[in-house]
Amino acid sequence: VQVEESGGGLVQAGGSLRLSCVATGPSFSAYAMAWFRHVSGKEREFVAAITWNGEETYYTDLVKGRFTISRGNARNTVYLQMNSLKPDDTAVYTCAAGRPWGESDYQQTTGYNYWGQGTQVTVSS
Repeated sequence: VQVEESGGGLVQAGGSLRLSCVATGPSFSAYAMAWFRHVSGKEREFVAAITWNGEETYYTDLVKGRFTISRGNARNTVYLQMNSLKPDDTAVYTCAAGRPWGESDYQQTTGYNYWGQGTQVTVSS
């Protein structure tokens, strides 16, 4: 069982990045997937989530209208398209997979069992 992110980097404010996450192992196509972010000294923060079939998505208000989460044709892949990036978006972005119970659970770390190592996103002003 492995979750691995890629696509982080350094970008100027107003720019775009796309993060990718691949989950390998049995039945991951049936898992919800999400992105969280973390800044040193602060709690891990929910960013976006998508249901196992891709029919529903959830976002924190901080990124609505700027970020888009989607699943690849192979449902064990998820993307986070990040546009109009701001310096406040600077963080380590981590992908997670799991089976959240209800809508609120999609936004909680407790809704996910499998986590990647994270990828750094730095937005310069």
